Amino acid sequence: MQILIKPIITEKMTSQAEKLNRYGFVVEQKANKIQIKQAIEKTYGVTVKSVNTQQYVGKVKTRNTTRGVATGRVNRNKKAIVTLKAGETIDFYASI
Repeated sequence: MQILIKPIITEKMTSQAEKLNRYGFVVEQKANKIQIKQAIEKTYGVTVKSVNTQQYVGKVKTRNTTRGVATGRVNRNKKAIVTLKAGETIDFYASI
């Protein structure tokens, strides 16, 4: 099971990374906090202070088009907000 799916790179998460040393990730639905902590420490070589998780429920979305009403569904996902030990950072742009 791949635990880390992708990092969350938004304006809000970037400002939290600079000010509070917090980083966001989209993670596997069934992963728990201990598995998330171990995966981040192994992947990025940092010390994790705490892990907070959030579950988002998939929603039904509708929109009006020229052919009528289109209905779709947004997938469920789980996010993890990780706080690192003081002085440590994660550079997402190092491999670009």
